[in-house]
Amino acid sequence: MRSVFGQENTAIVIACIILERAQAINSVGGYLHVLTEKARAGEFTVGPMLIAALKANGVRPQLVAAT
Repeated sequence: MRSVFGQENTAIVIACIILERAQAINSVGGYLHVLTEKARAGEFTVGPMLIAALKANGVRPQLVAAT
């Protein structure tokens, strides 16, 4: 997983799972495997998962345009 996501993104994904989805996921290992395969295929990025976790906790993230 770390070789696909990188160290920081792996930590973010695991933290989001623990905070938001752990109770709803039957197999955390299977869930991580699916996310890793999606990332490998270019079909998953951490950003939307992180934004959803922030919103679920009452934070209103604001996107800032890069200059």
